[in-house]
Amino acid sequence: MEFIPAKTIISGYAEHNTWFGNNYNINIYKGCCHGCIYCDSRSECYRIDDFDIVRAKKDAIALINKELKSKKRTGVIGTGAMSDPYNPFEKQYSLTRGALELINIHGFGASIATKSDLIIRDIDILKKIKNHSPVLIKITITTCDDLLCRKIEPFVATSSKRFSAIKELSDNGIFAGILLMPVLPFLEDNEDNISGIVNLAYENGAKFIYPAFGVTLRQNQRDWYYKKLDETFPGIKQKYIHQFGNNYECRSPKAKVLWQLFQRECDKFGILYKMEDIIQAYKQEYKENQLSLF
Repeated sequence: MEFIPAKTIISGYAEHNTWFGNNYNINIYKGCCHGCIYCDSRSECYRIDDFDIVRAKKDAIALINKELKSKKRTGVIGTGAMSDPYNPFEKQYSLTRGALELINIHGFGASIATKSDLIIRDIDILKKIKNHSPVLIKITITTCDDLLCRKIEPFVATSSKRFSAIKELSDNGIFAGILLMPVLPFLEDNEDNISGIVNLAYENGAKFIYPAFGVTLRQNQRDWYYKKLDETFPGIKQKYIHQFGNNYECRSPKAKVLWQLFQRECDKFGILYKMEDIIQAYKQEYKENQLSLF
């Protein structure tokens, strides 16, 4: 793995971030080797050359330690927005684990997005962070069918392994749930898939599911996606061209019906799905602890 220079790793403070309430963001890795056919981070606007090659920022742990020491305000640090913090190289280099250890030492919270079951390795540190700050784990799952998963996300843990990771996290008191996005039109946007995911989420202790019934396509990412559709799902590309043209947002034609089904199933099982409810729920215990100090 190549190490690339970096002057800073942690973003500036955001007071009212509507994306899961993150106050800061960290991206230790650049690029991703999961091979997901739909990944928007492949888009030209992000300027990531050779996207399928994972690189790490040089001296990342020392930089993070220095930056956390200098922060005047604590808060929740998010990671996983641009590159999965639990890519296969993390097993060897443990950079994400090192960052979490520092997040714990300096009294910050953590909000992690991943598609890897490697996250269960770090349950011990996540529990330590939870003792003083909010912890939120978002595991992306877009299909409950492992065979379909292998076609659209070829080099990542199967959906069944990700559901198992959610169960292990939940059993250890970690607030964990599902990012149900993207739901690929003509491939995943059917009632059996959505109800299946909600049922498995409930069975494995997921606290929330946040959905998007469609996919975004732009620039070279669209070209890549269409190439992969032709390779694996012949005829589906033509449906996209006919239905969406060059639209950036490709919303499932069944989105309204799927939303009604999804909402009904989540309400039945007590699973959260509104952003404001998710943020309030995972931060509530921390707020109560803070109030108790006074």
